[in-house]
Amino acid sequence: MISIDNIHTQETCLKNESIEKRVISNNDLTILVVEDHYFQRQMLMRIMHLLGIRKVLEAVDGKEAMKLMQDSARVDLVVCDLDMPEMDGLELIRHLGEINSTAGVIISSAKEPALLVSVEKMTCEYHVQLLGVIPKPVTFNQFKDLIAKFTPHKIRTQLIPDASIYFDLDQILQGLQQKQFEPFFQPQMEIATGRIVGAEALARWRHPERGLVSPHAFVPMLEQSGNIDKLTMLMLEKGARACRNWRECGLEMTVSVNLSLCTLTNTDLSEAITQIVSSVGLEPCHMVLEITETAAMTEVAPALENLTRLRMRGFGLAVDDYGTGFSSLRQLIRVPFTELKIDQGFVTGCEMDSASRTIVESNVDMAHRLNIKSVAEGVESQAEWDILKNANCDIAQGYFVAKPMEESLFLEFCQTIDSVR
Repeated sequence: MISIDNIHTQETCLKNESIEKRVISNNDLTILVVEDHYFQRQMLMRIMHLLGIRKVLEAVDGKEAMKLMQDSARVDLVVCDLDMPEMDGLELIRHLGEINSTAGVIISSAKEPALLVSVEKMTCEYHVQLLGVIPKPVTFNQFKDLIAKFTPHKIRTQLIPDASIYFDLDQILQGLQQKQFEPFFQPQMEIATGRIVGAEALARWRHPERGLVSPHAFVPMLEQSGNIDKLTMLMLEKGARACRNWRECGLEMTVSVNLSLCTLTNTDLSEAITQIVSSVGLEPCHMVLEITETAAMTEVAPALENLTRLRMRGFGLAVDDYGTGFSSLRQLIRVPFTELKIDQGFVTGCEMDSASRTIVESNVDMAHRLNIKSVAEGVESQAEWDILKNANCDIAQGYFVAKPMEESLFLEFCQTIDSVR
């Protein structure tokens, strides 16, 4: 609990800040402080005024905050506690997401760091613009830095690929028949050397009218209707051909293609895959088949038969999205995997999340002990790269290396990387 004396002491310190440090652009902001503790709320409001913010609203809980937001012409930024009566901060954040609010959010709480990390991720999942999470007691400089990140009235864009596009099954199957689907390749870089050693083939639909369509618009329907094999075989064929071309150009690398668990129930799958890859002139040892771990392996026997036979023929096998699905450890000991792909949910932002960092480092260590490669997905920053390098992770994949790209651009990218090494 903070006392009146503490408020006056910190306020005196704040007043000693020079006028030049106030952010003049904050004059036009409207900020809503949501805090049930009177003294904490007064402290926050005084900090806002010292930052040059003229219009500051206050609420004791989320319920009052929502009413103020309905009555006010606009609220640019919400500063909220988590543990409050009537409507807590979690519910308030959910409602902000539901009304598609463009307000930025700063969470201020005395809760333990692990809990704050969960709240931060929840806020992002609700597509609420989160400026930051700061522990109590708050300081002038913390708020000054976070508010400086906010662009007033910035239109929020939710990344929901192709949410407004709908295709029925007949349209998708027709596109497959005409081979309108093609792989985009995301480079995989060996961390120790900086070499591009492989690429993951990610399906895209080059629609004649809609342009480039992401897999969210067609993969679920293909899986539900039992037609995912058609897409898998096309990606295998085009991915294998691309990899053969790269190797003919002197690039020693592999290509990874995703297999659905629905596909693995067909006991003829291993023969079909082998035939497709061999027919385009690629050795099986230069292809890695990724098996997602986010769904339960319901028909274990035929799946294990296929995977074991494919491994016997030289194909690499990767467990994808490791740690997000069912019976993770059991999968590792019953399938002859050659790679463990650490899910991007653990990798992205791991420099700020000690729990995620621990999971990443543990998975890398486990992969080494199992004598298989560790591949980190979703690497987006130098800090994440450094953590992976210090953990001796083998391969990194993500926007920090490069975005997925079409075959011709991928070849050019790899040759450029090779020339500067």
